[in-house]
Amino acid sequence: MTALLTELKVRARLRVNGLRRAGGGQVRLRDCLNEVARHVGFLHWEHARRVLGGEATAGDDMGSFWHAPRTGVLLNQWFAQRDRAMAAHRQQPAAFLLPYRRQFMLVEADFVRELGVDPAAPAWQAVGRDLVSGYGSAAWLALARQRVQAPRASFA
Repeated sequence: MTALLTELKVRARLRVNGLRRAGGGQVRLRDCLNEVARHVGFLHWEHARRVLGGEATAGDDMGSFWHAPRTGVLLNQWFAQRDRAMAAHRQQPAAFLLPYRRQFMLVEADFVRELGVDPAAPAWQAVGRDLVSGYGSAAWLALARQRVQAPRASFA
């Protein structure tokens, strides 16, 4: 998990340095950490640190990290309850189960591609195409790394 957080910290430090060189006055790293975290779908740095650091627990807000602006036109199923989402996933094992804030989405490969993540990546098999149950695993980390490295346009 540290690699994901390190990537975001580097982005924040680059932002601080760029703003300071441009005469941005008093720029604080904390503000840039919050900005970078919001950009990838979290409320603030501590929220990103908790989720990407593997510390979130069932029922926590997972942010909109696994969502992209252009996915709104794609058909997918939304669930408020984890057990219903998992039951639907058992009926559609070729679909991908993703967290969204405190909800769950069952999506197809096109949705995953819009996230900048390869739907054929071996890590999907390792988590059973379920990022809810697979949270915090090495496979989840590999997929989250792809997501963090996705083009800026894939984030809201």
